[in-house]
Amino acid sequence: MNDMDWDKLRVFHAVAEAGSFTRAGETLNLSQSAVSRQVSGLEETLQVPLFHRHARGLMLTEQGEILLKTVREIFTKLKTAEARLVESRERAQGPLKLTTTVAFGSVWLAPRLKEFLEDHPEIEVSLVLTDDELDLSMRQADVAIRMTPPTQSDLIQRRVMSLRYHVFAAPSYLQKHGMPKRPEDLDRHRLVVFGDDARPPVPGLNWLLEAGITGRRRKAFLRVNSTYAIFRAVQSGIGIGALPHYLNNEAGNLVEILPELRGPVLDVYFVYPEELRHSNRIAVFREFILRQMEDLLA
Repeated sequence: MNDMDWDKLRVFHAVAEAGSFTRAGETLNLSQSAVSRQVSGLEETLQVPLFHRHARGLMLTEQGEILLKTVREIFTKLKTAEARLVESRERAQGPLKLTTTVAFGSVWLAPRLKEFLEDHPEIEVSLVLTDDELDLSMRQADVAIRMTPPTQSDLIQRRVMSLRYHVFAAPSYLQKHGMPKRPEDLDRHRLVVFGDDARPPVPGLNWLLEAGITGRRRKAFLRVNSTYAIFRAVQSGIGIGALPHYLNNEAGNLVEILPELRGPVLDVYFVYPEELRHSNRIAVFREFILRQMEDLLA
């Protein structure tokens, strides 16, 4: 392989990620023609086409897909090596990308990051909130706090706490519609639950539709696609919802009803890639999270 091959691979990676020579050129600070020449040169070296070129843009060929997978792995390993080289043995520093669900991240984690950021000013934290699972192996994030155990074998996981679901309503809702005394009373109330297109973290989170009755399901008043949306809807007085207890611990403005009703238990996992096992940044963040979660571990 000649000296230009690495440059060509870097340009190919940028084009594949951007989907066009122009956008890749902007990212690399190169002209469109220079980007095109590098890709053409790589195709000549390999003697295979890497892109289909058409009016709407670029599409990877089968050979291009194969090469991109390998190049992505190389870039991931380089980023990991760079982070390790930058990281001091004495003091954790460098970028740390965290991901968790919208509800947990917005209500519980984000307010607590102030202490961590002040204690570790050399760690550059970014927080990605999504109910979809990011691919930690491909370094879409460094650390995940997840409500489901990871399925990938190359991830380290630690169960850090369990969340129990309780039934909540806003004072404004109860003032208008009354307080349910028994599970059967839910027949006459407005229930906020997950919709069919939602992906609840564990099965059975719509148990309110069946609590206290057999052989049928209640009709939902509102269906939404995330825990955070149920939380905000219940806060606004729309109806009654099942929520993990930490949400009301943080907000403090909901009323627990029917305390004898208990929903599924949700296990929470601290997850990171095997290759970051010895990272100081991961270690200090893990210890911080475990300290913060002590009051929720009961």
